[in-house]
Amino acid sequence: MTISNHLYFAAPMFSQGDLRYNAHVVEEIRALSSEITVYLPQENEAINDKSAYADSKMIALADTEEVLRSDLMIAILDGLTIDAGVASEIGVAYAKGIPVIGLYTDTRQQGAENPKKLEALQTPAENQFHYVNLYTIGLVKLNGQIVSSESELLIAIQNFLQERRD
Repeated sequence: MTISNHLYFAAPMFSQGDLRYNAHVVEEIRALSSEITVYLPQENEAINDKSAYADSKMIALADTEEVLRSDLMIAILDGLTIDAGVASEIGVAYAKGIPVIGLYTDTRQQGAENPKKLEALQTPAENQFHYVNLYTIGLVKLNGQIVSSESELLIAIQNFLQERRD
């Protein structure tokens, strides 16, 4: 018996870099198993062809419907701030009990044990680390986990699939 594993990929999608990175990660996820289907919003041309027109209600309804039918959300947490759409999608997933795996690859998190970096936190405007919104991070952690690399993400997805099989 095959179990349906529908994943929602929440990520910023407004630059060529975003679009390419999203497609790359989703390709790796899809290669994990034929049991996986991934909804990547940028592939939904009905609402995300930026040369066409889709109003806010069309976008909200289409993406929310996909979030609600998903078994797992993958959320890209990188950027100056967590993308507003991604944060909204995380909120919907949390409210519906849909687990979330957040991918946070920000390199400024490296060196967390470096005494100079830690000491610099005491000096105004010398934070060597990146701040992310703790409310949104809390929603992810309450019903999922945060990983810091693509390889960790793939392992976490495989673990999720295995748990669903057991």
